[in-house]
Amino acid sequence: MKKGINILLGLLLITIISCDSFVDVEPDGYSAENYFNSEEEYQRALIGAYDLLQATFWNTLTSLVASDDYAAGGDSFNYDQPTLQNVNLMIHSPDDENQLRDIWGLMYAGLNRANYILENKDKSDFSGKDEIIAEAYFLRAYFTFELVKFFGNVPLKTVDRGGVLRIANERILPEDEFVMERVANIPTAYGLVAEDLKEAIPNLPEIQAHPYEATKGAAQALLGKVLLYHGTFDNTKFGEAATALGQVIGKYSLTTGADYENLFEIEGENSSEAVFEIQYSSVQAASWTNINGSNGTYFPKFNGPRSPYADPDGVFDAGWGFCLPSVALYDLFEANDIRRDITFFDLRDNQDLYSPGRDDTGLFNRKYMPRSAPKRAGSDPLNYDNNYRAIRYADVLLMAAEAEAKSGGANAEDYLNEVRARAYGDNSHDFDSVTEGDLLEAIYTERRKELAGEGHRFFDLVRTNKAAAAIDGFTTNKNEIFPIPLIELELAQAVERWGQNPGYLKN
Repeated sequence: MKKGINILLGLLLITIISCDSFVDVEPDGYSAENYFNSEEEYQRALIGAYDLLQATFWNTLTSLVASDDYAAGGDSFNYDQPTLQNVNLMIHSPDDENQLRDIWGLMYAGLNRANYILENKDKSDFSGKDEIIAEAYFLRAYFTFELVKFFGNVPLKTVDRGGVLRIANERILPEDEFVMERVANIPTAYGLVAEDLKEAIPNLPEIQAHPYEATKGAAQALLGKVLLYHGTFDNTKFGEAATALGQVIGKYSLTTGADYENLFEIEGENSSEAVFEIQYSSVQAASWTNINGSNGTYFPKFNGPRSPYADPDGVFDAGWGFCLPSVALYDLFEANDIRRDITFFDLRDNQDLYSPGRDDTGLFNRKYMPRSAPKRAGSDPLNYDNNYRAIRYADVLLMAAEAEAKSGGANAEDYLNEVRARAYGDNSHDFDSVTEGDLLEAIYTERRKELAGEGHRFFDLVRTNKAAAAIDGFTTNKNEIFPIPLIELELAQAVERWGQNPGYLKN
């Protein structure tokens, strides 16, 4: 099997149930009293935690349309995805659910699956257990980081461990939300994520047996990213970020030539550039009543040209016409930049081939468009198997360049130039301070081009305090984070106790 292992097996152990609490995660036929007695049982629990990574396509979709470079799109005649379309216009509110509530609930579920393992980490002992526990710490950090990026200082169970504030190694059980408190502030939340990664790194291997598993390099790269975000509030963190990211440099390599041109195709998955990649497979059927119940993703369906559309080359399926790149983004690329044709599917001269929708530009997000696959199982739109390149080596190089530039390091230009050399096929575009001016601005522009269509731009703008200038309708001290869905506050009886995020309170 392409993915090496059926990640959905984890649902045999732990399932999410829809109910009255965002933290309801119940054992399906097992409890800690009769589980965690063998390596196999820890491994199954770990697979159950990895499974929730597949739900992060909601995060990518939402952050993509929040940026300045992508319009929400959709049906011209009605707001068929109102939350996405409101986010795109920066008019979203606590009443908006759909994707925002999915992110809230599914990220907490992933965090709690990791907590289930960590809560029972000392129940049994066997060779290799330290690595399993390290992966659980990595996963908890990943899910918590997503929550903090989107919602700020979220409610968490915490504990003082050796004088360091940590996330508690215990599940958030039903009714815990009635007494839980929000973390003091966003920097504290980033500190909690960083501590989990620091604990994970020593016991993670450089190479894993399966492509879905986190490696030492993935944890170091994520730590560097978390520290960059933390640096928005404490600039001493940039030096720490440079150190963490520097440990990843040289462990991976940028793909080139035909391998780079195919980087976002099925054959380009888990390449030399893949630091951490979320795996999807089309072999498990899904249904509209159980959208998150397969191993596939339907993020690609959002990116395709609206039906009726038939690709003359038979490469792409029709889609729903969301996540539309701007012409301004396209024009940012030079004609000899290899990335342009990898980033955009350009139908501006062929708009009669599809049904133009809202915000139509004739441009589509080629990196994650729906690829044709006649053997896809189940309900077709739900089961695309495009892996999500969560952390690419190019991203690491540019994060390291930024961290070095902000902390006085000597390697920023070299890292930037390595990414540019791949994009142009030579060193003709090496950074030149005389013609380009500020190195940091050049790095930001390079991130915008290199990572276009991958869901990073919005949060890059936020953490560098550039969002208000770039995004129409963005309100400072409000739109840096998203509102906690009102229904979640009400279910937790926390409208007053947690409070809504700043700027989203109703008049």
